[in-house]
Amino acid sequence: GLTDVNFVHVTKTVNSHQLHIFIALSVVMIDIPLLTYFAFWYLGNYYYNIQNKNAAIASGGSDFAMTIATAQLAVGVIYALFLWVAPDARKPPKITVSDFFLMIPAGVCSAGAHAASVFSLAAGGVAFGQIVKAAEPAFAAVIGTFVYGKKISIYKWLCLIPIIGGVCLAALKQNADGSIEMDFTMGGLIGALIANAFAAFKGNESKKLMETPGIKDRIGGVGNQFAIMTIIALLTSIPLVFIKEGPRINEFITAFQTKPAVYQNVILSGLTFYGYNELATMTLTKISAVTNSVANTAKRVVVIVGSAIVFNESISGLKAIGCAVCIGGVFLDSIIDDLMKGKPKKV
Repeated sequence: GLTDVNFVHVTKTVNSHQLHIFIALSVVMIDIPLLTYFAFWYLGNYYYNIQNKNAAIASGGSDFAMTIATAQLAVGVIYALFLWVAPDARKPPKITVSDFFLMIPAGVCSAGAHAASVFSLAAGGVAFGQIVKAAEPAFAAVIGTFVYGKKISIYKWLCLIPIIGGVCLAALKQNADGSIEMDFTMGGLIGALIANAFAAFKGNESKKLMETPGIKDRIGGVGNQFAIMTIIALLTSIPLVFIKEGPRINEFITAFQTKPAVYQNVILSGLTFYGYNELATMTLTKISAVTNSVANTAKRVVVIVGSAIVFNESISGLKAIGCAVCIGGVFLDSIIDDLMKGKPKKV
């Protein structure tokens, strides 16, 4: 038989062996490509916000927001076209002319959401702009119900209370003497609200588009869908540049040619914008709805906190509470129907 010492030695050896097997299996079970998607999606979103703000600062604030937004789309389109013509990179779509026309409403809304977002983040603080943009579910609920006739559960409507309340709190600042005052720029607020409205319309139009028989196969994947939307958004934005900023466009061109901070941040923000959006789309098709909700919530926190640190924007006190309440409400809104299954209540 085994002595006590030998028995302990054998037991430790077996347990150690089992632990090594468990660790090896755990490593195998981790989806490395998915983790990579997440990492680059978060990093891309974070760096886009930094580069976008730096491009605006270097070129004169929000004066050239439309031009910067359009230039970013142009960079994305160049990248998309390169993927289509490069050997073995990505098969181009096989859409018809009528398919393209069906995609125009979603593409135009995409242009509006992007331009308004760039204006918001150029005109005001990045952290506050992102907090307001987190309130997009409120716009999705109202526009989905009253424009597209969608039915939304009473639980989702109730989730709008913390979302809207959180944004209102985030817009306030408590002074040392205890008094409370507004703490935001009007341009930053209005831009983010308009971006939310366009994003809500875009979501509904994209869903309608994907219900068209056969169009998903002709587009050939989410990468191609985003590429086509970006092309339409660029074509929509170019005339608006000349309408809004045309008389001063030469000032931006001069700054672009002579200031490294302008051309570097415009080009890099265009690449990161296109890249993180495509990665987000690819990532979200591989995970469950709840994981999607957690991922989006975590992404917002990373961008808000990270940009606040980089640009020395305060998110303490009421702003921090408002941010937490708003993002908590957004997360709850995204999972509430799953939590309340079996208790369907539509309004």
